[in-house]
Amino acid sequence: MRARAAQLASLMGPSADQIVVSQLAISTYIGTTDEEQKRPQRLKVSFVMQPQRGFATLQDDLRNTVDYNAACQAVKTLAAAGKRRLIETLAEDIAALLLREYPLEAVEVELRKYILPDTEFVAVKIRREN
Repeated sequence: MRARAAQLASLMGPSADQIVVSQLAISTYIGTTDEEQKRPQRLKVSFVMQPQRGFATLQDDLRNTVDYNAACQAVKTLAAAGKRRLIETLAEDIAALLLREYPLEAVEVELRKYILPDTEFVAVKIRREN
C-alpha cells in the first residue's frame, strides 16, 4: 500500500504538503536607528515550508523529510549573526537559508517586530520558490 501511495505521489509532481513553524522567537540586532542597534531585539518568525517530497512518500523516516527542529535552530543562528537595518532583509535572509539548506519547493516567511507604540506588531511577509 505504501509503495502504491509513493508511486501515485511521484506522478502528481511537486507536493502541496506543508510544514508550518509558528511564532518562533528569535533575537537579533535590527533597526534603522542607533538606539535600536544598541541591544538585541526579540522578534517572532513564522514560516511555511513546502517540501519537495509529499508526506505520502516519507515512509515514516526523518531522513525523507525536512527536519523542522534543525530548520528552527538554523534560523535562530542566522538571526543572531550580524546586524541588519530592515526586517525585510532578515526575512529575505531566512527564506534564502531555508531554500538553500533544505529540500523545499517554496517557503513563506512572516517576520514580526514589536517596536511601534499603539500597534501589536509590524510584520513583513514574503514567499520564495526554488
